[in-house]
Amino acid sequence: MSTYPKLLSPIDLGLDLKLANRVVMAPMTRGRATDKLKANDVMAEYYAQRASAGLIITEGTHISVLGRGWFQAPDIFTEEDAKAWKVVADRVHSHDGKIFCQLWHTGRASHSSFREGVPGYEGDMKLSVAPSAIKRGSHSGKQGFTKLPGQVDIETPRALTTEEVDALPEEYRNAAQQAKDAGFDGVEIHSANGYLLDEFLQSCSNKRTDKYGGSMENRFRLLDDVIRAVLTVFEPHQVGVRFSPNGVFNGMGSDDYRESFLYYAQRVAEYKLGYLHIMIGLGFGFHNKGEPMTMAEFRKVYPGTLMANVGYDAKSAEEEIASGNTDMVSFGRPFISNPDFVERLASGAKLNDPAPQSVYYSSVENAMAADGYTDFPTMS
Repeated sequence: MSTYPKLLSPIDLGLDLKLANRVVMAPMTRGRATDKLKANDVMAEYYAQRASAGLIITEGTHISVLGRGWFQAPDIFTEEDAKAWKVVADRVHSHDGKIFCQLWHTGRASHSSFREGVPGYEGDMKLSVAPSAIKRGSHSGKQGFTKLPGQVDIETPRALTTEEVDALPEEYRNAAQQAKDAGFDGVEIHSANGYLLDEFLQSCSNKRTDKYGGSMENRFRLLDDVIRAVLTVFEPHQVGVRFSPNGVFNGMGSDDYRESFLYYAQRVAEYKLGYLHIMIGLGFGFHNKGEPMTMAEFRKVYPGTLMANVGYDAKSAEEEIASGNTDMVSFGRPFISNPDFVERLASGAKLNDPAPQSVYYSSVENAMAADGYTDFPTMS
């Protein structure tokens, strides 16, 4: 009998979307796209190696030019993007895997260098955008992973006009359509970690006075419209949403975090989506606005499928699922150095040593390289 019977048991997200286990490969920005920000063969190999996960969620994938915000991260808003990603999706499916594309707009976490020289993005139009013109927090006041060498000063974003916000759901719908054309099994709407949708949800970053700001209902409006737009492309069970209620990444943390995120979870539950993905662990820091939220709190208000993330090992994941507080658990770093992570859990085999932080992200020198990406050994 397996040591982790709950974790390794199958789960049905709906209709034809049946997962072989509840071990999910979490989205991780690895920065291995081409210089044209297209998916490529080395990315296809990376994801195919890890296809035994019950579900793979890709790295954050830019939905637009303004949404770009990480060096060598891929796009998903043109037909050419879809064709490039189709190679990845097909490879994963050839190994009987399931894969969702994470739809990502980086908001104020972006930098004007990503639009330098791009036609139509001159002057202030190349600045990062946000619900309000509030610079994101950082201990150093600097940011990396831009198109410029080294660390650069964090810029003050441009506040989106009401009309610009009105147009955002169509950008997500288009990205979802490209993902569907690429053959993905579904999409995850990235509403966490201080990126654009999270910035609208949280009172610390959203100071708007129009229909998108103020009350929790208004702050949820954009995500609500995005979900509706994406559901014109995918069925509800093929869509997930990700939150980070405890997170401090990108300078987040709001005084009303608990009541806000419980309300948002209830609103998302109305759509009966494939899952709600909660970054509940404190491995990336905690905003210290009160007690950390727990999966048990979300279970009380969310009757659908829940996915927990951050800081779990196999034992704690098994216990969380057995408690009924979550249905799946996503793992990040263990999948980097263990492409056969699921097989190792099933057999009780020792995990490879954790990958050094230096290989987690790409650089100019190792973009599109296999080193620290597809060269980790499987069990003999």
